[in-house]
Amino acid sequence: MSQLPPLDPQPVTTTDGTLEPAPAAASAPVQLTRALAVGSLLGLIALGLAWELWLAPLRPGGSWLAIKVLPLCIPLAGLLKHRMYTYRWLSLLVWVYFTEGVVRAWSDKPPGHWLAMAQVVLCVLLFVACAAHVRIRLAKSKEKMPTSA
Repeated sequence: MSQLPPLDPQPVTTTDGTLEPAPAAASAPVQLTRALAVGSLLGLIALGLAWELWLAPLRPGGSWLAIKVLPLCIPLAGLLKHRMYTYRWLSLLVWVYFTEGVVRAWSDKPPGHWLAMAQVVLCVLLFVACAAHVRIRLAKSKEKMPTSA
């Protein structure tokens, strides 16, 4: 099993020019939430492609609905680079896919509704991983900040 690339110990510059703290040594919970987020995101991408192209497409031979996974490819680089901003906005984006999964789990026939339930589970895992990752990183950065008296 391959390991994720090591964390960058340097602070990361965000798009608005501010610096985000990056842990010098990643703790086990940070690595776990990162691995869970990357794994569930890759799972959502693979499931979306397989679902719409081979397993249960809306039309025989595949569906153009497979392009729904393209927005999921965008945050992959940010997760691999350990950008906290990516974890934050991905935790909001994932609810679009959660909603689609719930609707299709309710309305599709097998095997589509089983695939939709798998999508819902992956969305919940991704949200929990992103939210936990942000909380842990923010808590660690507050611990390192000096307090003023």
